[in-house]
Amino acid sequence: MQAEFHTFTLPNGMRVIHKEVSRSASHVALVVNAGTRDEKKGEAGVAHFIEHCIFKGTKKRKTFHILNRLERVGGELNAYTTKEETWISASFLERDSSRAIELISDIAFNSTFPEKEIVKERDVILDEIASVLDNPSDVIFDEFEERLFGNHPLGRTILGTADSVRSLGKNEILDFVGRHYCPDQMVFASVGSTPIKKFRKLCEKYLAHPTNNISQLKRKAPKAVPVFDERLEQKNHQVHHLLGGLTVGADHPDKLPLTLIANYLGGPAMNCRLSLNIREKYGMAYHIEAGYSPYQDSGVFSIYFGTDRRHHKRVEELVNKELSLLCDKKLGTMQLHDAKKQLIGQIALNQDSGPAMMTGLAKSFLLYNKVQPLSTFFKSIEEISTEDILRVSNKYISPELLSRLVYLDKL
Repeated sequence: MQAEFHTFTLPNGMRVIHKEVSRSASHVALVVNAGTRDEKKGEAGVAHFIEHCIFKGTKKRKTFHILNRLERVGGELNAYTTKEETWISASFLERDSSRAIELISDIAFNSTFPEKEIVKERDVILDEIASVLDNPSDVIFDEFEERLFGNHPLGRTILGTADSVRSLGKNEILDFVGRHYCPDQMVFASVGSTPIKKFRKLCEKYLAHPTNNISQLKRKAPKAVPVFDERLEQKNHQVHHLLGGLTVGADHPDKLPLTLIANYLGGPAMNCRLSLNIREKYGMAYHIEAGYSPYQDSGVFSIYFGTDRRHHKRVEELVNKELSLLCDKKLGTMQLHDAKKQLIGQIALNQDSGPAMMTGLAKSFLLYNKVQPLSTFFKSIEEISTEDILRVSNKYISPELLSRLVYLDKL
């Protein structure tokens, strides 16, 4: 019987996970356990800056050769930064697996960060920051977390500020890479049809080289700040309202109940509570959603909606009503049953996507050094009880526990 996935550790400490599937396309990612929260004072935005600059030249390749290496055979190369990780990923046909793994290794370990490319990329990032600032529905999440986390690094924006990005240079980039781009703080994940023996040989050839970098990863969990309610007048066309609070992270047993609650209230399905009882019933909010974002040692539960000023008070009351219902009364047996089936179905459908499957494997292996089979994970969801939902709701999402940030449109 074929194993659901294969794991091994390279001599330099890098952990590797591979799921062998019968598909024409393959997907890989190198995940570095370092992101925005790992920046020192004066480094705001450097993790994201590095993600941009790793494509700008290595010891043996110029920008064109990096960008052309996979694209010329129909593949894709990408990277992105979160508050806790940096991802370098590729999608390609199995015939090009050697090409893809070697390229990722080259840009992760041999980038030279040319000064002239840093200057150009700084302007690109400044444009990226400006484009975000033009969208209040994006800005409000950054500003809310800045308030929610206080002075903790998790409160920083991933892009940094215009001033901080202007101050970043090659020295700051090399210092961050030296502290955090260490194989023992990396996971290489793969989903594709490459046989495990061939895949392992490729990893040993391209990813197992020694390095003198010693990880300096040191993280402290954030502390809760007092509940706040900030309402700011701005030149917007509608009211943007975000409420939420600090919760537990990926290492806590309440993670699954919180995930279920967020999905039940305002997940992607059109039949979620907030959509049915506010958008569909009253037509008062085009965009309304709930979310739970778990970090390593903490998390954020939030609800966001945008609405016309004349509907704002009523929508806020209706949102509070939905939260209070979860805190005051147990979910009915059929309600909980349907909520579980919906979440399990959404996860199962998502896993049909190769990149999503690969991302899930990488994230789990990075955090827990193991990956639960889907059947085990689904069983954990099935075991959530009505008592769990009631307890977790009262502990984390009761309306009086949640902070609020509101952008009011100027009259």
